[in-house]
Amino acid sequence: MSEITVLGIFVADISFSGPKIPSIGETILGKKYNVGPGGKGCNQAIAIARLGGNTNFISKIGKDAYGELALKTLEKNKISTENILQDGNQQTGVAGILVDQNTGKNAINVIVGAPSSLRISEIEKQINLIKKSKIFLTQLEVPKDVTLHCLKTAKEKPIKECLELANKVAGISTTKLGAGDAMPFIQDIK
Repeated sequence: MSEITVLGIFVADISFSGPKIPSIGETILGKKYNVGPGGKGCNQAIAIARLGGNTNFISKIGKDAYGELALKTLEKNKISTENILQDGNQQTGVAGILVDQNTGKNAINVIVGAPSSLRISEIEKQINLIKKSKIFLTQLEVPKDVTLHCLKTAKEKPIKECLELANKVAGISTTKLGAGDAMPFIQDIK
């Protein structure tokens, strides 16, 4: 399989299962909780690697326990950690996930953490990695200017780029999205 580069975030998913999702001001007694790896970008990179893809993952994490979880998770899935930036002044992201055990519905609060401070100037080495890839995938999880810069870089080369829009993001129009091509609506990123 071709080399694929993913730009996104790692967060530690902390999920809580209970009889329902609490209403504002309500406390319920849950049944169980779990802490594990998450973040759309990291999940996509892992899925690609498990399918046999030569996968690169670009992200930023803190130097903390959840950052260690990120590194161990990537290594376990045979994804190089050399493109993961670590910042001792930032925390690795977390997501609090409340799950209704009866319906499976959930409510999620994501604290992006370190990747929210990612700057174009920090990823020059990774830009060259994007240029060498056959496929570039991202999800609007890191700052928009970084995402836009990386998408434009991919567009300059014969690289198939894909922007996954699972998140609702202010200022982004999905009506101009062409199949497999992120560039038609990049002008809408403000």
